[in-house]
Amino acid sequence: MLGEAQRRAVSELLRVSPVADDLARRFKDAGFTLALVGGSVRDALLGRLGNDLDFTTDARPQDILALVRPWADAVWEVGIAFGTVGCRKENYQIEVTTYRSESYDRTSRKPEVSYGDSIEEDLVRRDFTVNAMAVVLPEKTFVDPHRGLDDLARRVLRTPGTPEDSFSDDPLRMMRAARFAAQLGFEVEGEVVAAMTAMSERIGIVSAERVRDELNKLVLADHPRRGLELLVKTGLADRVLPELPALRLERDEHHRHKDVYEHTLTVLEQAIDLEEDGPDLTLRLAALLHDIGKPRTRRFEKDGRVSFHHHEVVGAKMTKSRMTKLKYPGEMVKDVSRLVELHLRFHGYGTGEWTDSAVRRYVRDAGPLLDRLHKLTRSDCTTRNKRKANALARAYDSLEERIARLKEQEELDSIRPDLNGNEIMEALGLGPGPEVGEAYRYLLELRLENGPMGREAAIDALRQWWADRS
Repeated sequence: MLGEAQRRAVSELLRVSPVADDLARRFKDAGFTLALVGGSVRDALLGRLGNDLDFTTDARPQDILALVRPWADAVWEVGIAFGTVGCRKENYQIEVTTYRSESYDRTSRKPEVSYGDSIEEDLVRRDFTVNAMAVVLPEKTFVDPHRGLDDLARRVLRTPGTPEDSFSDDPLRMMRAARFAAQLGFEVEGEVVAAMTAMSERIGIVSAERVRDELNKLVLADHPRRGLELLVKTGLADRVLPELPALRLERDEHHRHKDVYEHTLTVLEQAIDLEEDGPDLTLRLAALLHDIGKPRTRRFEKDGRVSFHHHEVVGAKMTKSRMTKLKYPGEMVKDVSRLVELHLRFHGYGTGEWTDSAVRRYVRDAGPLLDRLHKLTRSDCTTRNKRKANALARAYDSLEERIARLKEQEELDSIRPDLNGNEIMEALGLGPGPEVGEAYRYLLELRLENGPMGREAAIDALRQWWADRS
């Protein structure tokens, strides 16, 4: 494994060498050291280095700026308060960071940055040993004081120092451990898991934005179940996404029902399998949150069944609340909440009893989320009863076929009344006012119920409605 990893690393480093070495020579000529570091070295060893390159240096931020400004195609200073200067050179996105260490006090939401003078001092403060390796350039000297290469070979996440010190420096690293487990498929060392469990409350001092960004990376990973299960196991989920562990409803022999927590993780995995154009954060969050209303709506019925009436409505409100607290953009909050609210709508379809009007309303209510709603609804079938699963699949196939047929006949994606506002005012002899809005809504209901009517039929129906109303 080590020989193969080193071969891959050499190949990757040769690919980025012209840009990396050119930058390193500028730093060396100015009396500074530059090294490729952290995730860039790890990914090179894994044979998956992209065009985002991370460097560390003994140069201070203002020195870095002076060196990269004449060299780079673009420079940005967003992270300069934390010792990081970003730039673009050709098709590479580059970050250069002064040797540093970060730590939090008990009340701070932002790390306190102090600069170091040696690469060894910088590496010991990194989150995990697999990210605490460096390649000093342009000499290509490999620096690995904490046996990160061994841990990479064993696929284990371990901290360079004690996990308690690491997580005290930056509590977000506890979530990062779960994220790397999901992204890389690594096991998290027992001592690290124990520290995550003991220190889980410390995540509370990290800003909602940083927690959200880390959660997004975890959910968008290839195997998010691994990371989510670790968040639940350590108690971190209780602090950042308490609706997820709450799905572990107790079960007993008298009130049998599906394990909602396991069901949710399976729905997430099945939704991922249906993605067509890469990871879809909106779909994945909707799958993760679609049943969070069940604990609040659970009822034990007299016949021994367990019901969750209106859990989709309650869940949509809970989704909006949680995503708002995590500072998600408003449009994404709206979309995910809407998917949660609509995820049960299909189950009224049965074996095809819906009228064309009901199909139109389904499409209208989903709007631009229709394709995601298709995927979420299909993913929500986790029954082991093959006959039931096949029946549900056939029913949804039937619904999609009906939607496609109606779309050929009508403009389902933008359902509008047969008359616009000006035509309504002309037909009724009205000026602008609330009556025009009422008439518009009446014609929209007719359109949904009957399909396209044509202009003359719509005018006749409108005038009849107006006469009856008067």
